[in-house]
Amino acid sequence: MKLFFIYIITLGLIVSCTPTPENVQKSSELPPIYPDYCDVTIPENIAPLNFLLRADCEAIEVKAGELALNARGNEAVFDIDDWKSLMQQSTDQEIEVTITALIDGTWTQYAPFHWHVVSDKVDPYLTYRLIEPDYEIWNNVQIQQRCVENFDVNALGHYEQLENRCMNCHTFANQDPQLSMMYVRGSGGGAILNQHGQLSKLNIPGSVYFGFSPSGRYITYSTQKIVPAFHSMPAKRLEVYDAESNVYVADMQAHRIITSPLLSDSLTFETFPTFSPDGRYIYYCAADSVSLPSKIKDLQYRLVRIPFDESTGTIGSHVDTLVSSHHSPLTTHHSSVCHPRISPDGRYLLYTVADYGTFPIWHPEADLQLMNLQTGAIDTLAIVNSEKSDTYHSWSSNSRWFVFASKRDDGLYGKPYFCYIGKDGKAHKPFCLPQKHPSFYDNLLKSFNAPELGKGKAPFDVNDVAKAMKQEAIHFF
Repeated sequence: MKLFFIYIITLGLIVSCTPTPENVQKSSELPPIYPDYCDVTIPENIAPLNFLLRADCEAIEVKAGELALNARGNEAVFDIDDWKSLMQQSTDQEIEVTITALIDGTWTQYAPFHWHVVSDKVDPYLTYRLIEPDYEIWNNVQIQQRCVENFDVNALGHYEQLENRCMNCHTFANQDPQLSMMYVRGSGGGAILNQHGQLSKLNIPGSVYFGFSPSGRYITYSTQKIVPAFHSMPAKRLEVYDAESNVYVADMQAHRIITSPLLSDSLTFETFPTFSPDGRYIYYCAADSVSLPSKIKDLQYRLVRIPFDESTGTIGSHVDTLVSSHHSPLTTHHSSVCHPRISPDGRYLLYTVADYGTFPIWHPEADLQLMNLQTGAIDTLAIVNSEKSDTYHSWSSNSRWFVFASKRDDGLYGKPYFCYIGKDGKAHKPFCLPQKHPSFYDNLLKSFNAPELGKGKAPFDVNDVAKAMKQEAIHFF
């Protein structure tokens, strides 16, 4: 009981020592907060948008609707229970946020901004690869899973348990955590297939990019011979290109590989395959082969699709071009297309455009574009894109949200950003994945790579993956 009273007294002293605004001066400027959460649209199930004020301030007061926060220093950290109550009370409404800061002995109140809270929830789990952003280190890779409704994180793949192997992204089937796959590279590696928490190792040689069919029976995947090349100009860090690439389909029941000469042409690079939500098409990117690396800027990918019959496992006999490598509604640049992803409702096709090549993460000009598959209209997503690389995207299961990796802060470290697509098809200003500590991104020396949204928590962890790696691989023929 004595300790309880000491705690109460100490807490009271801390609160009483936090100054409150007086003689406030108003500013017409928006507050310099990081991450930039000014005037963004957020789902009602998102974790607290904790932030810091990029100013040398002694104290800060934040008023968000009926929620008030006073703290010393420049960090705003919301109580998660208070935050959830605020979200529930504000669904499909706007919250006015006002920040007042004590700077050099003077209280300054910045211009207010708003949070628009929508009832369209984002899928609650995000998987991503944490990786060094530079070219010297391709090891020390982790695949993590984060609950975006709070700050819980668990590891699905970790270099310490997997002999410091390289791992590619973890991809769900229809955002379903009960069916997913990741690929562990190197000798003895393979595709790790998750089926309701039961893991198996598949011998699907060279799988790099892949996607599940709607039924989950088929996986379309690409094989690549990836080559890094270094620029002579200091402003250019690294180029990565495919010396060879083809697309195949794996039948997960019959353990067979389905091929087509249209998807493995020796004079064409085929990559980034994904199934349409109805399973009728495989969308992918294709480029005419050029002499590499000397003609790297001539490596232009177009967006194409080929029919597929799920009932028979048959690839079609003709290829349709949706976006030519020389077409852009915005400029003569941005003519190489990659990473097509179709919204689960089949309405939109989201993809990345860059000047050339197949590895846009190193291209600051890389942007996202959104095609309306019903009308063919292309939105250049001006409100979404930045002056740095914006790419590696995936959809939420309700087709109202997508997440992507952006290097907009410093051009080096990628971070996950969420964008809302309204029922009218209009994109809203994106916001960065919130963290428990506002200084998290300032202190993290890794990039978030290939973010994927899921409807639930994956039923396995890194220890299960390590055990699966010791299994005899299931071979495909």
